[in-house]
Amino acid sequence: MPDLAAKQKPNKRERLVAAARRVIYEQGVERTTIADIAQAADVPVGNVYYYFKTKDELVAAAIDGHARDVRAMLISLERHRSPQARLKALVRKLVEQRETVVDYGCPLGSLCSELDKHPDGLNQTCAGLLQILVDWAEQQFRAMGRHDARDLAVALIASYEGIALLTNTFRDTTLITREGRRLQHWIDSQKA
Repeated sequence: MPDLAAKQKPNKRERLVAAARRVIYEQGVERTTIADIAQAADVPVGNVYYYFKTKDELVAAAIDGHARDVRAMLISLERHRSPQARLKALVRKLVEQRETVVDYGCPLGSLCSELDKHPDGLNQTCAGLLQILVDWAEQQFRAMGRHDARDLAVALIASYEGIALLTNTFRDTTLITREGRRLQHWIDSQKA
């Protein structure tokens, strides 16, 4: 007997959130309409309002989806034995995004930058995305015996966000690749 669940599409809410994440990343929050998201999700526009009363609710769900993915990615890095190896694996994961970063920037940084101009609370919700990364990196540096773990964590994430911006601005993936190598060496030099 065939597995019917395996053949079914994800539910409409999941499709809407996935489409919102993709379309907002490619177009930005301001340019994206609920109709754009509905079309990308293959959901009738009228059905969107069953799940999300406003565009802001849909954006918040997209942010939440990003947060789940970031946490899952960080959990996957726990397979590396040392905090130094985990940090270097994070850098590799970030550099692996170079083909989309060159076109649209960092998915998290771009969204946070755009939503920072919204005084409606989405800016703080979005800031939590980068906070997850900074907190995790701080834990790794602290496990390496560094008393300046917070500063190092901020420097690591700031370096990535900055190079993502330059990679996108100059449309040059070699920038992020070179910075990734530099960050790998920098992490090695941070042993206590």
